[in-house]
Amino acid sequence: MGYYDLSKAERQKFVLKMKKEIMEDLESGETTAILHYSSDNDVYIRKNVSTIMGRIYRDQGIFKEETIQVASSLLKNDDEKVRQTAVYLLGEIGKKDADIVFPYLETALRDPHHKVRNSVMSTLKVMGQKNPEPTLKFAEVFIHDPDPEVRRKVVHGIELRGRTHPEDILPLLEQLQYEENPQVKKMIIHVLGQISYKKGCLEKVTAALKTWDNREIVQDTIPYIIEVHKNYPFSDKPHKEAERYLKENFKDY
Repeated sequence: MGYYDLSKAERQKFVLKMKKEIMEDLESGETTAILHYSSDNDVYIRKNVSTIMGRIYRDQGIFKEETIQVASSLLKNDDEKVRQTAVYLLGEIGKKDADIVFPYLETALRDPHHKVRNSVMSTLKVMGQKNPEPTLKFAEVFIHDPDPEVRRKVVHGIELRGRTHPEDILPLLEQLQYEENPQVKKMIIHVLGQISYKKGCLEKVTAALKTWDNREIVQDTIPYIIEVHKNYPFSDKPHKEAERYLKENFKDY
């Protein structure tokens, strides 16, 4: 039975059980319960491991060294589900202490399993919201990685920060305006569209794009921004208004 097959009361009881067993592991130096839950087939149970341990680390300020050691150990496990849990845990740690986790995230970016690599993207998203400055510095290094998949994951990982603070990530995306890999280029356009629809964001994205030298990627981005506004009825501007705004600002494109 999966986590969300349980009733709300049953889930609460189950999480309390997890907390108790994980705390016992940390107190004893064991990882029996942590490994058990970290290898569960249900991703929500695995995410509970990282959430519980992250709160112990950040909010209670105890077992910090032990938590980092656990994350490091999990990242070396043969089971990709366990390694994925390690990355989620690193994200919880990184909300407070980002620099500690970056070497481990770099390892995870090159993990042989896509689940682990994908979890780095999710981790960068949560870290970018809570601890943006060091997270974006990390991203700025790896958006230039020789591996296009690494570049794509990292670009996607900074999207969430861009939705609320587009000015933070637009300079990073500008560095990639001449990206040649089709999948990375597609992700850049995707992120530009996704950071454009909230209040005041279309204006910031437009102002930035008008300074880019690569007209081709700007031309490819404009229709996608309009599509995002059309598909998202909760956009700040109705899609027709967004379309008019873009046409006025990019008359020569």
